Amino acid sequence: MSTYRASGVDTGAGDGLVDAIADDVMSTWSGGVIGPFGGFAGGFLIPGEYDRPVLMMTTDGVGTKAELAARAGRFDGIGYDLVAMIADDLAAVGARTLAVTDYLAVGMIRPEREKAIVASIAAACREVGCALIGGETAQHPGVMDPDRFDLAGAAVGVVELGSEVTAADIETGDLLIGLASPNLRANGFSLVRSAVLPGLEFDGLFPGTERTVASVLLEPSVLYSPAVLEVVQGGGVCGMAHVTGGGISDNLTRILPRHRRARVDLGSWNPPDVFATVAELGEVTSGEMFATFNMGVGFVLVVHPSECDATLSSFSGSGHEAWVMGEIIEGDCGVDLAGPAGC
Repeated sequence: MSTYRASGVDTGAGDGLVDAIADDVMSTWSGGVIGPFGGFAGGFLIPGEYDRPVLMMTTDGVGTKAELAARAGRFDGIGYDLVAMIADDLAAVGARTLAVTDYLAVGMIRPEREKAIVASIAAACREVGCALIGGETAQHPGVMDPDRFDLAGAAVGVVELGSEVTAADIETGDLLIGLASPNLRANGFSLVRSAVLPGLEFDGLFPGTERTVASVLLEPSVLYSPAVLEVVQGGGVCGMAHVTGGGISDNLTRILPRHRRARVDLGSWNPPDVFATVAELGEVTSGEMFATFNMGVGFVLVVHPSECDATLSSFSGSGHEAWVMGEIIEGDCGVDLAGPAGC
């Protein structure tokens, strides 16, 4: 007689996982969460300070960085990668993240791994100040190898109607402020896996460092949204880009008005050494590097010149390295990677 368990799905393990992750999940809850843990859906009460709240939604995943985490057996940073991808997307339009849900697909439930992943997501949610209100762990036997997993999520945010950062006010002469990313975050790992990892020992030292390859490549993503939203409240921000897949040029182009260009000064910062190492080991051209990775810039704000000093000071106070990396110029929508600009 055929059974679900015989096909490779252990519903008992799934039930046990729900109990195991309860404390981590509910540690992110505030008085705004509606509904019990483990129900069919979770709700969140919109904070009362909004007169005409606009709900914003986004979804993303950690991509093939999950493959490296599975190979290394390291899961403490992967939740930060997930939350960064979705909460920082919401911050880019001025929205505060209220709630996150996750989707974890596995070949077979590994309770310690799944608990570690959820604990990491919960820790990132606490840092952002949002609630992890639900999720799904799906077993895919015969489709995924037992030790493989994939992680994605969705988030809901809120912004006051009329306060959205739409980039409609971007003008010639506005300045670009970059926020530093010390690592690859969660983008470009298919290229890393195909072109870089074959020449490295995963447990060996990453070239030029005293850290292992796994440690360098699995370093968690920076979470920008709390600091970004604090700056937005101060005014003067007229556009923002979260630098993910496609690099600086593609993501900045997404927010530019039709007759405005961004001129980026490549001499205004030094990309972390990890990017040069990836380029050398993988024989990746400079153009391909900038089209694939963030190159040390995880987030870009467009600000009016009068707000430049205050913006830089705010980010310094919140522990983020920030600098003027370019300006807005006349021309057809696009990005020029060129020479100097400043406050």
